[in-house]
Amino acid sequence: MHADLVGFGALVLIAGLLARFGRRINLPTVPFFMLAGILLGPGTPGPVLVSHPEDLGLLASLGLVLLLFHLGVEFPVEQVIGSGKRLFVAAGAYIGLNIGAGLLFGFALGWGGYEAFVIAGALGISSSAIATKLLIELRRLANAETPVILGIIVIEDLFLALYLALLSPLLSGAGSAGELALRIGLSFGYLVVLFAVARYGARLVGKIIDSNEDELLAILMVGLVVLVAGISAEIGVSDAIGALMIGLVVSRTAIRERVERLVLPLRDVFAAVFFVAFGLSINVSAIGSVALPVLLAVLMTVVTNVLAGLVAGRLFGLNQRGAANVGLTVLGRGEFSLILATLALAAGLDARLGPFIALYVLVLAVTSPLLAANSRYLARIIPDRFLHGNWRYVREETMSTACTHLDRINITESDADVCPQCVESGDDWVQLRMCLTCGAVGCCSDSVNNHAEEHYRQTGHPLIRSLEHGEHWRYCYIDGALVREPMGATRE
Repeated sequence: MHADLVGFGALVLIAGLLARFGRRINLPTVPFFMLAGILLGPGTPGPVLVSHPEDLGLLASLGLVLLLFHLGVEFPVEQVIGSGKRLFVAAGAYIGLNIGAGLLFGFALGWGGYEAFVIAGALGISSSAIATKLLIELRRLANAETPVILGIIVIEDLFLALYLALLSPLLSGAGSAGELALRIGLSFGYLVVLFAVARYGARLVGKIIDSNEDELLAILMVGLVVLVAGISAEIGVSDAIGALMIGLVVSRTAIRERVERLVLPLRDVFAAVFFVAFGLSINVSAIGSVALPVLLAVLMTVVTNVLAGLVAGRLFGLNQRGAANVGLTVLGRGEFSLILATLALAAGLDARLGPFIALYVLVLAVTSPLLAANSRYLARIIPDRFLHGNWRYVREETMSTACTHLDRINITESDADVCPQCVESGDDWVQLRMCLTCGAVGCCSDSVNNHAEEHYRQTGHPLIRSLEHGEHWRYCYIDGALVREPMGATRE
């Protein structure tokens, strides 16, 4: 027993140290937790700190249910309900492209029909944690595309509950089509019941677990979550669904903020154990056999994400940089892919799913932040015809909703078709720009004289617009970004 505690403690400590190193180079923590389990587990030559991963089964399950419970507590139901039609179309395009491509890829691998559905979910559902961290670390919270990204990952989380409800009966091994239909109906019926509890019984649930003492609230909360998750598993519905849905119930109670604060450290600790335990189950010798499929899956995911970004960019009037940011920011895969892999392995599906999804998550965890940080290179090669508006000149510029200089706009239109200063000096120009404060017209930065920027330096007037046919963008010299009104102010 003491040796088990020493091994487990050392493993968790090493996982934490690896994750701390990862954070210093701006990488997410999840792959480093997995890496610790892989390197120090029984499937890898060398030192083994935990010989029997199944011994951590209960702790790992607790990490899983707390992870999903916290997601449910945080889930902004009102935001989803109030989202415009365009956002649902954009999210639907993202989910449809990625899940559809993942399903086709899964069938092409030939590992089995149920395995294909697991692969579709693992490849199709992005990591909301990784995407949110990227937005913060890359300082893009004020970008015009950020509300679209946040909306997509929120709707993805809702889709996750539905996908788990569909997948659980498949993984339970129904013996006939009728039995499978019955289990799917039971699973979705269970979702409906929990939605009804969230709608009509949240206040009662809040009273049951409420306490003035944080200690008792935490105990009652964990007891409720584990109980509902266990009941869900007993009736043939995934424990992950039960945890997610009871989180939605608690999110509608008066104690939501206290619960969210108390569950966060518990979630982080036990979720780390879940990811470490998943790593322990991976046999390194099997990774070589899935390396090529993983490489193909990563390339496919990059392509489908970029296509989904273009759809979102066209719907919301974004330029190439904004569309590239959408696709590459939600490229990372993480906790949900590993949850699906864990459920699949527990159901006795193809053992190759474990190393395949583990390597896939590891590769994307490293590449997605790098690609998102360098989205300007993708923006350079996206043709204008894929997006509304002519962005050729400013395809790489950031679009912002945070400009504080809009009160300096006095003039928005002009009939000018020449740069007066270039005409006077006898020089040519490439394109024309107009100052939105005084209406002065000057040539662009690709012209010999760059009179538009010179006008800004002399007057301090920050905003210009293009006078080229078909171009409607505005640019702020002070912010160094394209300017548009906040997303919520645009018309549907």
